[in-house]
Amino acid sequence: MDVKKVLWPTDFSGNAEKALPYVTSLTQKYGTEIHVIYVIEDLANHPGWYGDFEKDRIKEILKWEEKTAKKRLDQTCENHLNSCPLYIKHIAIGDPAQEILKLIDIEKVDLVVMATSGQKGNFRFGSVTEKIVKNSKVPVVTIPVEPI
Repeated sequence: MDVKKVLWPTDFSGNAEKALPYVTSLTQKYGTEIHVIYVIEDLANHPGWYGDFEKDRIKEILKWEEKTAKKRLDQTCENHLNSCPLYIKHIAIGDPAQEILKLIDIEKVDLVVMATSGQKGNFRFGSVTEKIVKNSKVPVVTIPVEPI
């Protein structure tokens, strides 16, 4: 198997960071690109019983969220991925699993490395990881983490 591009999805949790040693090891060994993605959940996508949100307020929140995500991605890449040949940062807005799967296709990723659960971490295997494993067209390496 020829691995040129590795995708590491993160939600900035300690659980997600547990996949980093595997990501950096793979990239150092094979000289691969690392694609890092953080997905901002779309606040406008909610059940009707929550009521309507002001569109300007949602835009304002998403703009702040994107600015914060960019800053945190920069910090994560600088602190943990400096020894890797190339890393590319992605920020998306929407359903995390859908956006990760889209990026796999768009960037022609060869391998996904992610923790079994993220920030919410109530179970050994999180819903986003499960959706990626079940629907990815490329191999997914899952790093086991304990529920929070």
